[in-house]
Parts: sequence; structure tokens; C-alpha cells
Amino acid sequence: MTAIHCQIRGRDVSRETFERLRRYEDLLRKWTSRINLIGRSTITEIQERHIRDSIQVFDSVPDATGNWVDLGSGAGLPGMIVAILAVDERPDLKVTLVEADLRKSAFLATVARELGLDLRIEAQRIENIAPLGADVLSARALAPLPKLLEFAQRHMAPDGVAVFPKGARWQEELRQALEKWRFSYQNQPSVTEPDATILKIGGISRV
Repeated sequence: MTAIHCQIRGRDVSRETFERLRRYEDLLRKWTSRINLIGRSTITEIQERHIRDSIQVFDSVPDATGNWVDLGSGAGLPGMIVAILAVDERPDLKVTLVEADLRKSAFLATVARELGLDLRIEAQRIENIAPLGADVLSARALAPLPKLLEFAQRHMAPDGVAVFPKGARWQEELRQALEKWRFSYQNQPSVTEPDATILKIGGISRV
């Protein structure tokens, strides 16, 4: 049987994945009317501003295996999108979402249940969780890069990779981080924002 594919903002996905993304978007709109999941001004741009932005994080690690940990998941960006895509594209990938806000973690649990996603939700502060040994560690709009590296050192496996979407000031954050940390990095231009990038970081240690 030939697989039926759909597109979301120019990216091929299976029909099942497309449906899960659509249902996620519906739940995000519904819950944002009650709690602050995303900026109200971006509700009309969910697919491009949030979902496509998260898809490119998933695509930036094409060989991802093992444990993918998303810190400060909030509305599930990018972690919930990673989990949705992984169902069909990387079924062996294990996804953990870390979100201390109980209302937001309740939203994540609701999405996971309604979409039939097998993932783990940690409703605790990042600093308080035992090291998670992430093979891939992501965080979007959570903290400046120096702080993210502190989280990464705690929760990333020794040979893991951190994937951090960063905005127009990413080079300034990079300079600040290099004052206190040693690491290797690659930057991949964002497909959704002209001045933004995705930083892929490994080999993290303190100066």
C-alpha cells in the first residue's frame, strides 16, 4: 500500500502525523484561551511561528536516537512536536518533557493522552530532577545560552547533543557563553526567521 503524505509549510509528513499536528493545534488554541501557553499575538501564526519552528529543531538532528529531553516545554514546543513526528519517523525515540508549571504540564498530559503519545512528563524544576542522560537535549525560549549550558551539563549524556533555537542576538549569547564554557558548536540558519539560528552544541565543560 502506498503511504499517503501531506505537507505542513512545505514539509512532508504522513497523513497520521498531519492529523496529530492539527489536533495539537486545536488543543493549543483552546488551552491558550485559559492559560498563557503562547503569546496571544501569535495565535494566528501557530503553524509557521511555532509548529514549523519546532519541526526544524527535530529535522536538525536527523540521526537522533535514544532519549530526547525537552527542557521548559511549556506549550510543548519543540518537545511535543518532536514526539508527534517521532511516532512515524523515529518510533524508537524516547521523549521526555520537563515543565515545572503544573497548569502547563497538565496541558502536555492532555495532549499526550488525546493524541495517544507514549512520552514522559516531568513536572519538576530542571535543577531538582536527577540527571536525565539525554542523547538530544532541546530548549526553546527558555534562558540565555550560558544558563542553558549549565542545564545541559547536568542532563545531557557525555556524547549527547544540545539543540537550542536562538534569535537575532545568538552571536552575543555565544560570546558570553564562551567566556565560561568550552564546547563545540554548529549553527544552522532558521527557516522561519531570517536572523535566527539553531545552535547544535556538544562537548560541554567549564572553563
